[in-house]
Amino acid sequence: MVYEVRCWECGVPIEDPYADSCSRCGGLLDIKIDLSSLKKIEPYHLRRKPLGVWRYAEFLPVAAYKAITLKEGGTPLYDCRNLAQIAGINRVFVKYEGANPTGSFKDRGMTVGVTRAVEIGARIVGCASTGNTSASLAAYAARAGLDCVVILPAGKVAAGKLAQAIFFGAKVISIDGSFDDALKIARMLAAEGHIYLLNSINPFRPEGQKTVAFEIIDQLDFQVPDRIILPVGNAGNIWSVYKALDELYNIGLIDRLPKLVGVQASGAKPIVNAFRDGRRDFTAVEHPETIATAIRIGNPVSGKKALKAIYETGGCAIEVTDEEILDAQRILGRAEGIGVEPASAASIAGLFKMAHLKEIGKEETVVCICTGNVLKDPDTIIRSFGKIESVPADVDYVKKIILGSSLS
Repeated sequence: MVYEVRCWECGVPIEDPYADSCSRCGGLLDIKIDLSSLKKIEPYHLRRKPLGVWRYAEFLPVAAYKAITLKEGGTPLYDCRNLAQIAGINRVFVKYEGANPTGSFKDRGMTVGVTRAVEIGARIVGCASTGNTSASLAAYAARAGLDCVVILPAGKVAAGKLAQAIFFGAKVISIDGSFDDALKIARMLAAEGHIYLLNSINPFRPEGQKTVAFEIIDQLDFQVPDRIILPVGNAGNIWSVYKALDELYNIGLIDRLPKLVGVQASGAKPIVNAFRDGRRDFTAVEHPETIATAIRIGNPVSGKKALKAIYETGGCAIEVTDEEILDAQRILGRAEGIGVEPASAASIAGLFKMAHLKEIGKEETVVCICTGNVLKDPDTIIRSFGKIESVPADVDYVKKIILGSSLS
């Protein structure tokens, strides 16, 4: 695949493989894929390979034969008829990214990012994280035989994600600060050559994340949904989805773009604030707070890219409360049997809110991307949903609980 790395802001070519921003203007980096050789590609060409990230190798900037892979991607697209009925919408699909190897969408980016790290001879990879990035990077670093450093905000990472990073052998460093503080430190370490940074500021990682959109379109037999709704934290994913759709449109595999909807928690909504004001840039939220730890980010690295994705598709950004997130998480689990972590449920909460406000037409087909597995944050489940009945080891007590009788 022919590609080049350029500054997303000023367009200058970037030669340094370790750069995470433009040395001239400080702008974000982006990868430009040469699509000219793909204009004759047809769905059957892609479908010769199994569904997954590497089915779409022609759209990725690393060689498939070198891939550091755990067989990521190929996640289910559930036709959620009960959810559609509850929302009052024609058709609702859930793209369940919790089925990825480490339980989140981050694996799509890490297979490409870590493959790139090996390609350029990096020996230590690192990231700042609210949890899922660290879990994914630790696993792929282990697969590649690389050392891994992850920097986490103390007390802000769900237990399931922290356990994964430790389990896969990463050096885990907890700081007294926010995710944004952790990312500043990680970028300093990368600038000094201590680590190869694999947060989404790295332009290679979002390339892998494009494949969630490729799969959605593929699984819908190249019929375009009216909307795709997804949570927004550091904002790389919504940009990746837009970029993938734009590439498919430019080579003629789809004839229009769906509207992209970015959902943020009320306590961490810089993109929502900017969208409401009609701005193309955003103001950081200094002390973000939400139960949805994966999107508890006040200064998203790809925030400007996210806004472009929303505006270019005629989409929107919407906020949901923690209560709405937990309600949506419960409804998805109990109406469809799909278990997601709180941040993932933000997309479902956004669907319900927009339907209630009549901002989605009843005839629409909507895809909600749910980014992480329910087991990522077991503590929130235990705190928030139902209770455990404790009784003596006696069948009569158990029957009384089952039959709804109270014990005398």
